[in-house]
Amino acid sequence: MTIKYFIKKYRNAMTIMLALIGIGLMAYYDYCDTACSYLKGDIFGIDLKWVGIAYMAAIIVFAAFKQTSLVRALLAAGLGVEVHLYAFQVQNDVYCPFCLAFSVMLILSFIINYEVPSAWREKHSRMWIYFLGEVSFPMLKLNKLPLLIFSLLGYLFVLFTFSGSVTPAYGFDSTGSIPSLGKGPYEVVIFADYFCPPCKRIDIKAEPLLKELLATNKVKITFIDVPFHSATPIYAKYYLYAANASPDVNSILHIRKMLFEAAQVKHIQKENALVDFLKEQKIWWKKMDEKQIFPLLSAKIKENNIKSTPTCFIKYSVADIKKFVGDEEIWDGLTALKKHLSSGKK
Repeated sequence: MTIKYFIKKYRNAMTIMLALIGIGLMAYYDYCDTACSYLKGDIFGIDLKWVGIAYMAAIIVFAAFKQTSLVRALLAAGLGVEVHLYAFQVQNDVYCPFCLAFSVMLILSFIINYEVPSAWREKHSRMWIYFLGEVSFPMLKLNKLPLLIFSLLGYLFVLFTFSGSVTPAYGFDSTGSIPSLGKGPYEVVIFADYFCPPCKRIDIKAEPLLKELLATNKVKITFIDVPFHSATPIYAKYYLYAANASPDVNSILHIRKMLFEAAQVKHIQKENALVDFLKEQKIWWKKMDEKQIFPLLSAKIKENNIKSTPTCFIKYSVADIKKFVGDEEIWDGLTALKKHLSSGKK
């Protein structure tokens, strides 16, 4: 059995399998291993993740009923969409591994369903139009349509309907200052999102180490809450409130631990539920005008080009600033700083 014959025989089954993998990738999109990247997009206000799942579900249905023409047309349109989405990632220099893997599933599906167009043998002068193949819809009396048309339609559709963003930001104007811990010539700035699993891991793991660094009286530590998740601004507000009430190291580290628990264990996204949780944990706060601080957080995020969390900058001097991304890198960076301070180097 040749490869060509095998693919043709099991084409629909293979298409369904690849589509299921694509759905799995999108369902898995919210999970992040060592760093959470900020790359969001929607079409008509619908998260691109759900659009991708619905798209692959349609592929599965048509493949299951052996509607090859519809499958090819959808896959060709998907290629056009992926061209625009990939260009968006290149333009912003932010890459989503799940999105790229999804596009690989789409391309493989297209290759599996590809057949050399008969139009190539009939109209050599227009061969380039059919390089993606052709499709026919006899019921609509449409024959030998170039799949390139569907790719162009897909590209134009996403061009005019897609809305994407790569840099999270808070609103409002600024007149305040970002709370920090400690003072000294060395500075540690940690960018995190309460809904990011690696951020929670490094927060818990590094707490004793951060206290050791502060005890040297040579290190200043600042936490910047990055609003990757839509509910993060609410959490950031109550972090600022709590820091305003109790700015000591133990209180600040404790409130952060509780906020991580609220986000990732309790899955709280509403302000009233968060308030109730914090009261249960006996977290006290003093209200302030958070609108004065949010622009400063946005400026820090933009200034440091934060595209994933957790990200940490360790400043040894004006000319020596090191960047670490992911909980493992950050841990290594913090331990290196501790070793540097212990050695007595300047």
